[in-house]
Formats: sequence, structure tokens, C-alpha cells
Amino acid sequence: MMTLVSAQSVDQVFVNLDHWLVAHTPAPLQPLAAILLIIVPILAIFPGLFALTTVLERKGLGRMQNRFGPNRVGPLGLLQPVADGIKALTKEDIVPRSADALLHFLAPVVIVCTAFLAYAVLPIGRNMIAVHLDAGILFFFAIGSATELAVFMAGWSSRNKYSLLGAMRAIAQMISYEIPLILSSVAVIMIAGTLSPEQIVTAQAGFTGIFPHWYVFTPWGFAGFFLFMTAAAAETNRSPFDLPEGESEIIAGYFIEYSGFKFALFFLAEYLEIFAVSGLGITLFLGGWSAPFSFLTWIPSWCWFFAKLLVLIATFIWIRGTLPRLRMDQLMNFAWKFMLPMTLLEILSAGIWRFFPQSGFWPVVRWLACALLLAVPYILLARGLEHGRRIEKRVYRYAEES
Repeated sequence: MMTLVSAQSVDQVFVNLDHWLVAHTPAPLQPLAAILLIIVPILAIFPGLFALTTVLERKGLGRMQNRFGPNRVGPLGLLQPVADGIKALTKEDIVPRSADALLHFLAPVVIVCTAFLAYAVLPIGRNMIAVHLDAGILFFFAIGSATELAVFMAGWSSRNKYSLLGAMRAIAQMISYEIPLILSSVAVIMIAGTLSPEQIVTAQAGFTGIFPHWYVFTPWGFAGFFLFMTAAAAETNRSPFDLPEGESEIIAGYFIEYSGFKFALFFLAEYLEIFAVSGLGITLFLGGWSAPFSFLTWIPSWCWFFAKLLVLIATFIWIRGTLPRLRMDQLMNFAWKFMLPMTLLEILSAGIWRFFPQSGFWPVVRWLACALLLAVPYILLARGLEHGRRIEKRVYRYAEES
């Protein structure tokens, strides 16, 4: 084994280990072994990352809010997820008498399964992808849309008006932000000319000096990354877009009638979706598993993928501890009156970037044209939203005085 590892680069040690284990499995069991060696790491790594993230998020929010996070279970409170998991497993599973028992049971199972399926097309490292699909991006979004079905199953099967209202609110939000999420990815697909996540990462390979050719360093790519991650936060119900779980309005959203381990599955699925959509954002705009500088290419590719993923997760936690929750009308206005126009302009900007001449002074003109095409409408749309909020305040004030 040591000879095998020393003969290959550290970057491909897991790929080589996988091939070695399959080769030393009896021939009739090799297809099953190959499948298990792909599935088991995904089922182990990302739930483990979920457990770590819950501790870091609770500690980080505690530090931001000048209070203690979990610090009792294990050293520095790091075993708190284990205690939470045992508690969820031992709690009574309560099902409302009037609920549809089958759909009530299937909803958390479906949402977790769809969350795991999204990882099948994410290139975690060089030659480290579960399924090689030419239309991997299309598969990712198709699987993600099944989440809305699970949310509706949970709300409707509970036979609770608050659960149903929470489900309809969640579905309205997810559909509204799924459109800009997909449209912000179209520009990358146009430039790369492929729907394959692996080929999109390959298209961003290479360096100019020490700097990489990531799409985020272009005007349309920077705007696309901002729009993509904003829509991703709303799609996964992260603050400040966590309206489906607004306790002050609808108790606790579509899973109010869930308890015990079923509730924990919804919690797990939400974080798995955050990891998956962040991984797709890394693939589309941040070069996937590629290094940020040419002199750091000796570090294994999978290390860079998870480093970028942890940075995005930390950003989500920071935003949750910083921004207040939006109202439902503000949430929908932001999606349809700002996000959607900006994603369409991003696609237009990517087209200009693609077909402008790339010799002489034209690259500078191309850069400025794309930047202005995105900056000016951004300012106008932002001012329009602010003007709309001022009019709403005047209407409310007038209504109160009258």
C-alpha cells in the first residue's frame, strides 16, 4: 500500500485507493464495490460536515451576540451534535391523528434523498466525481426542484393550517428564487459551452501569471456569483430569507407537526442543500477544485474544494448573525424586481464578453462595457426598490393617521 501511495501524487490518493480496493474485490462483487466506494464517502463526509457546521454556527452566532455557544458536551462543546442526535433519536415520534401517515413519513425521506443525489455531479477534486454526466448542471437543478414536492408533502400531509401556509410560503419563495438561481448559471454555460461540471472546471484552468482564470474575476462572473449565492441563500431558507420558518408569523413553517428524528432529517436536508448549492457555486464561478494561485498547485485539489466550501459556509453564518429577516412582500419584490432583471443583464453581459474582439485595446473596452451594463441598472434597480419602500411607509403612515 505504501508503494502505491508513494508512486502516485497525494492529489489522487483517494482515486488510487478506490481503484486498488475494487481490483482486489472478487470479480462478481466488483460492480457493487465500485458503487459502495462512491456512495459511502458521500454519506459519511457531508453529514459529518453538517455536524461540524452546527457547532461552528452556534459558537459563531454566540460570539457575534456576546453569549456562550455550546460548551458543555465534550471538549469545547464539540460533541454537542452527538448529544443532539441521540436526543432526536430517543424523542417520541408524534404523528397527528388526522395526518396522512404515509406522506407524513415520506416527506423527510424524500427531501434528504434529493439533497444527497445533488452530490452525484459535483467534482470534489480532480477525477473525483460520482457520476460523469454531460448534462450534470441540468441534473443538479432537476433534482433540486424535487425539494419543493417534499415541502408540499410535509405541509399538506400534516393536516394543519399553519403547516400548509408555511409550505405554500416556502414553495412560493423557492420557485421565485429558483429562476434567478438557474439564470445566473446560464452565463457560465454560455461561456464554457458545456453543461458538464467537470468541463466547466477545466475551462477555468490555467493562470495569468499567478492569478487563475476563474469566472468570478470577470464583470459578468462577479455579478453572477453574487446573484447565484443570494438566490442560493433564499432557495435554502437561510437568513435573511428564512421566511418559511418565521416563528412570529406562522409558528415554525411546514414541519411544525414533526418531532424527533423526522424533524432532524429536515434540519439535515437544509444543511446538505446549503453544501450542495455552495459546491455548485464553487464549480461555476470559483474554479472548482483548482488552486487560487499558481504556486499553490501542489496542495491536493480536494483540499481547495473544501476550503472554498468552508469559506462560503462561514459567510452564510456571518450573514445570519448580521442581517434581520425580510418581510414576505420585500422577499418577493426583491426576487422579481431586482434578481430577475439583473440575471437577464448578466446573460447579456456574458454574450458581450464572448463576442467582443480580444486583440488590441478591445479587451479593455469589453471589460468596461460589461461593467457599465451591470453597474448602472444595479444602481437604478436598487434606487427603485428603496423608492418603493418609502412609498409603502407613507401609505402605512397615512392609513394609521386616518
